[in-house]
Amino acid sequence: MTDTSANAKVVEALTRLLADSYTLYLKTHNYHWNVTGPMFTTLHTLFEQQYSELALAVDEIAERVRTLGARAPGSFSEFAKLAAVKEDQGSPAATQMVRNLTADQQAVVAAARAVIEAGEEVRDQPTVDLATRRAEVHQKNAWMLRSHLE
Repeated sequence: MTDTSANAKVVEALTRLLADSYTLYLKTHNYHWNVTGPMFTTLHTLFEQQYSELALAVDEIAERVRTLGARAPGSFSEFAKLAAVKEDQGSPAATQMVRNLTADQQAVVAAARAVIEAGEEVRDQPTVDLATRRAEVHQKNAWMLRSHLE
């Protein structure tokens, strides 16, 4: 797939997915460092699992953008402009962290779905596959987080 016009929508959707994923990585890592309370050990471990997986995912997404011939955004300011997920500079209570991350996981699912739609339009199966895997991971992560609120 080298047609620039066909790539444009796919690349735009991928860069938004990258920005959301990286912002979620940063936010999850922040919460990992700063979580307190009775759920500390459980959440500290869960957050570490999730940000570790995201660290690998952002590389895969960025490399897909590059494979399609575009520049991958790589700065906080670029990510802030592109991302639906917003960073959190504070240290909310543990249950609020879980609520925030649950909503953010769902936002990344929505971003992945946008990539799937854009990829399907131009029959870009490798991108569709990547986004489908990302959606599945984030749906599972949201479920795991929600389970701590029941």
